[in-house]
Amino acid sequence: MALSQALNHLLDNIIWQTLTGAHAAFSTGTDKARRYAPGFSPILGFADVGKADLAELVPFCEPGERLYTGGWTGPVAAGWEVVEESSMHVMLWAGAIPERDEAPESIRLGPEHASQALDLAVLTRPGPFGLRTIELGEYFGLFEGSRLVAMAGERMCAAPYREISGVCTHPDFQGRGFARRLTNKLLRRQMQRGEVAFLHVLRDNTGASGLYERMGFRNHQERAVRVVARS
Repeated sequence: MALSQALNHLLDNIIWQTLTGAHAAFSTGTDKARRYAPGFSPILGFADVGKADLAELVPFCEPGERLYTGGWTGPVAAGWEVVEESSMHVMLWAGAIPERDEAPESIRLGPEHASQALDLAVLTRPGPFGLRTIELGEYFGLFEGSRLVAMAGERMCAAPYREISGVCTHPDFQGRGFARRLTNKLLRRQMQRGEVAFLHVLRDNTGASGLYERMGFRNHQERAVRVVARS
C-alpha cells in the first residue's frame, strides 16, 4: 500500500516531478514554480499546486504567452489571466504488452522533422507542443512520401511513469488506425523498459478517451487544466 501511495503521489503532481527531475535540463524557473524552457511544450508546474505561485514565473514568461498547467483551481494572481479552463482525464495503461511492433515502418523523428511535427500539432491540436518537443522522448512518425501524416511520442516522466503524448493524425489520413498503431509501438517499447504508460485526455474529447479505453487504458483521475497568460 505504501508503494502504491508513493507512486500515486508522483502522478498527483507529475508536471513538477518531471520539471524538477528527468527534464530539469529542459526547464527554467525557481524552487516554487517552473516551466519547460521556450521552444519546448508550453507547460508550467508548481511545487504546491494549491498555491500556484505565478509571481515566481514572471521573469521566465513573455506577456501574452499561453502556458498550460494541471491540477490548480485557485485564484489567479494579479497580472495574470485564465485564457481557457477545463479538466482532463489521467489514464493509465492496464493491458498486456503488445505482442508486436504494429508500426515497423515508422521513423524516429529527429531535428530534421521538427518543423513538420510542429505543423501537424498546430493543425490537429493534440495538446501543448513546441518546436523542440520531440526532444523530450522518443517520437515516431508515419510518412506518405516525405510528408509526415501521423505521429506519437513521449513527454513527461517520473519513474516508473512515462507519458504518451502528441498522438495525432492529419485529417486527410484519419480512420486508418495510424494513432493506435503508433501508440501500441510506444507501449511495447515502454513496457520492455519496465515503464508504466499514462496519458492525458481532455474531458470533452470522448472519441480519444473511448479509443484509449478500448485499447486497454483505464481512468486514474480527473484533474483541472488551465491555460494562463501574463496580462
